[in-house]
Amino acid sequence: MQQPLWTPSPERIAATRMDAFRRFVNQRHALALVDYPALHAWSIAERAAFWQAIVDYFEVRFSQPASQVLIEQPSMPDASWFPGARLNFAEHLLRRRDEHPALVAIAEDGSREVLSHAQLAEHVAGLQRSLRAAGVGPGDRVAAFMPNTWQTLVGMLATASLGATWSSCSPDFGTQGVIDRFGQIEPKVLIACAGYHYAGKQIDLTSKLNEILTQLPSLQQLLVVPYAWPQVQAGDFTSGAKVSLWADFYQPGGEPEFTPVAFDHPLYILYSSGTTGVPKCIVHGTGGTLLQHLKELGLHTDLGAEDRLFYFTTCGWMMWNWLVSGLAVGATLVLFDGSPFHPGAERLLDMVDAESISVFGTSAKYLAALEKAGVRPAQSHRLTGLKSLLSTGSPLSHESFEYVYREIKADLCLSSISGGTDIVSCFALGNPVLPVWAGELQCKGLGMAVEVWDDEGRPLSSGKGELVCTKHFPSMPTGFWQDADGSRFRAAYFERFPGVWAHGDYAEETAHGGLVIHGRSDAVLNPGGVRIGTAEIYRQVEKVETVLESIAIGQEWQGDVRVVLFVRLREGIELTDALQDQIRQTIRANTTPRHVPARIVAVADIPRTISGKIVELAVRNVVHGQPVKNTDALANPDALVLFRNLPALQS
Repeated sequence: MQQPLWTPSPERIAATRMDAFRRFVNQRHALALVDYPALHAWSIAERAAFWQAIVDYFEVRFSQPASQVLIEQPSMPDASWFPGARLNFAEHLLRRRDEHPALVAIAEDGSREVLSHAQLAEHVAGLQRSLRAAGVGPGDRVAAFMPNTWQTLVGMLATASLGATWSSCSPDFGTQGVIDRFGQIEPKVLIACAGYHYAGKQIDLTSKLNEILTQLPSLQQLLVVPYAWPQVQAGDFTSGAKVSLWADFYQPGGEPEFTPVAFDHPLYILYSSGTTGVPKCIVHGTGGTLLQHLKELGLHTDLGAEDRLFYFTTCGWMMWNWLVSGLAVGATLVLFDGSPFHPGAERLLDMVDAESISVFGTSAKYLAALEKAGVRPAQSHRLTGLKSLLSTGSPLSHESFEYVYREIKADLCLSSISGGTDIVSCFALGNPVLPVWAGELQCKGLGMAVEVWDDEGRPLSSGKGELVCTKHFPSMPTGFWQDADGSRFRAAYFERFPGVWAHGDYAEETAHGGLVIHGRSDAVLNPGGVRIGTAEIYRQVEKVETVLESIAIGQEWQGDVRVVLFVRLREGIELTDALQDQIRQTIRANTTPRHVPARIVAVADIPRTISGKIVELAVRNVVHGQPVKNTDALANPDALVLFRNLPALQS
């Protein structure tokens, strides 16, 4: 009989913020909720009371109170949360003002900078004054083309403190990818680094920046952070905007001021991956983002003022926005910019020990790569303070779950989490009071009415279907930029099931109250009319030692669809008939005959988005001779050539 991989002790459960919140709700509402399932059920049935409880528990400060919690129309997306309320996002991230470290910023070259909570506030105050003098105010956009370092965080907080709207891309984005994003939102200020380090290389961005500047006519101020290109001068850039170097633009000191804004005032603009066209500009509101992140970090991640939070992310992925909200519960952030495998596979694990990281976030791909590399952290590292490990980006396989508990740490809450840029948060995630089962996301998030539906819109208690959310939630986007009538926004999420959020994940509920994500709905394979999630195939292929990674698509063939599997093999390995047989047998033995690929093809590389997600749709388009509309969304667009006109797929 299957057993959980980890179960929290009664003492550990009682010490969690999640359990403290359950007791808080019971006392406040004269309830007797005995466990998480009961708490979650209440949070859905009484959403207004639940979100008010989040406000009260985390002592959210409204400069002007709301007239009520929720005004809701019969169907989504029409709803208004905390109407009339006014608050400031940056104020909540800067509440702690002591000398305890607010952040530790580490670069690939080993340089390390620390800012205390008090120093962080002084930097924000100084930059705020200079941005205000440059004309930045509520509704203006400040964009950042920056690595994950402390200057980026100061820039965001100063922007939010003024009621302006923040948007960021990482420096590994292609020129057109940046223009496609920032060109739509017309920023008044651009904060950009002159260079960065990656995989041991020093990369000069000055020429790329000059190309970008020609396409941003709205820009009034360029603020250049030298970073890994210290020789840069303001005169290196040609722009109609004023150009300043970071150190010349402001002086830290004083107290920041906080401009109150409406609950749904635009805080962030994030972007869809853009692999099917120009990226959608997704607008996230101030209050919804704050409440959702307080809930997820404070309760589901059990993060507090004594913790150190790390997430391997760039500023072009929503996990950066999620990471920095750790300041709202007083935690210390550990920021890292660079390759996670330079100079070796244990780089980030070394940081866990050196920086006493208690919550470590990464991608499923990273954990699979550690296992393939034979890394056994439990034997080489202390990992003393590590209490939680978070994984997202793609489904975490059963084998990776088992690897974590076998080779990293046995007493650990391993949380596979799933949500995304669309909601700047999670639908399903971890929980410090629940057991961890292999292959499962532990629970649905509090306040999130998540269900799995069949194609006819009927809820499924078992079996695979579409992940939906049936009730409005505060971190739903306020809309898309330049979508005045909301038609594009509605088409993106509410067309499949009118009035219900369809997230685009192919999922399954489990007997333990958790979820399994089987892949993206638009990448689901359909041989013989049977739907197959690609993650089901990847899980089996990962067991084959000689395969580093894989990608599966459905190829239209002779009036049906056949499964095609592309594999990237270890160096020096060839795709022999014997290896193909091994792969097929592994898949057949653990799934069904329909999962077995009709064709297996070796490729030298697999295309990914800049945030590291493999792009089945782009590969499928190339195989079928269709255009890929926006290759600038890819980290390695040249890899697409490897899938064009393959003889193995012509018969």
